[in-house]
Amino acid sequence: MKTYSKEISDVICAITTNPKIIKATKYISEKLIIRAVRRTFKGKVTRGNIEISFTQGKPNFAEREFIKRFGVVKSVQLKIIK
Repeated sequence: MKTYSKEISDVICAITTNPKIIKATKYISEKLIIRAVRRTFKGKVTRGNIEISFTQGKPNFAEREFIKRFGVVKSVQLKIIK
């Protein structure tokens, strides 16, 4: 089983550098993604400690649709708070 340490560090670095970014996703293949999501409270990022939920596994429905539409993208995809 391969370890994806570079990809993991890419998504964690992307989510911790900017406080407006709440989700960073790296597509490894059609069946494997690495995702980091910052915990929010009522849609707002809290000050102080950063809680990050990390996922390595199958893509969810929205991510599968993204893969069908654009293919496997090599860069980290970000979701930003408006």
